[in-house]
Formats: sequence, structure tokens, C-alpha cells
Amino acid sequence: MSLERLNPADLSPATGFSHAVVATGGRLVFLAGQTALDTDGKVSGATLPEQFERALANLLAALRAAGGTPADLARVTVYATDVADYRAHAPELGRIWKRLAGRDYPAMAVIGAVRLWDEECVVELDGVAVLP
Repeated sequence: MSLERLNPADLSPATGFSHAVVATGGRLVFLAGQTALDTDGKVSGATLPEQFERALANLLAALRAAGGTPADLARVTVYATDVADYRAHAPELGRIWKRLAGRDYPAMAVIGAVRLWDEECVVELDGVAVLP
């Protein structure tokens, strides 16, 4: 199994994501949307960075349960209830990503959402991973 991350020079610089990820061989793991819910099902964190960190940790926990690592992520979609707030916190969110998931960036998108399942949540992440 291999993941090849492609960032063509004729596209804008990829900062915190890859423009394309080519997966060869392996098993696909589809990761359900994860928010900032703790193990008791309560929302953890009031700010976007706090909730992003918990949601990413939850996504990575589901990935680990499937036998994967952050480097196996091929695609992550971020749903944010306030895209302007997400952009304003982008440097901090990038530091959180690097600390928890490293520098192997998947293909990513940030999508504005009117609201999430739990009304107090401001961010949700889902993804696809390719395992050997």
C-alpha cells in the first residue's frame, strides 16, 4: 500500500493539505464524522481550537481502532459552522494538526455548515484512510 501526495507547481501552494492523494493497494477505512464529544457523550471545549483538537483526536482514535495511523489518511473533510472563524484560527489549527497527526497531509476541504448534530459543536471532521 502506498499514498502518493501530489502538489503540482501550477496550482496554488498547498498549505496544510495536499491537492491530490493517490492510493495504491490496501484497505479503505471510512471514518464517520467526529465532533468534540468526550467519552460520556458531552461536548468538550467551548472554542473552535479546543473543539478541533478533540474532534481530530476522536477521528484519530477511530483510525487507530481500524489499525491505521495519521499517515494513512487520504482524505479529510472539515465542517465548520463559521468558516471565517476557522480561517482566523488556521495557524493554531495547523499547529494542533501537526502535533496530533504530523506533516503527512491528506486531501482536505473545509465546508461551511449551518449547524452540526450537537448544537454546541462548531466543527466536525470525517475522513477516508487507506491501510496496507
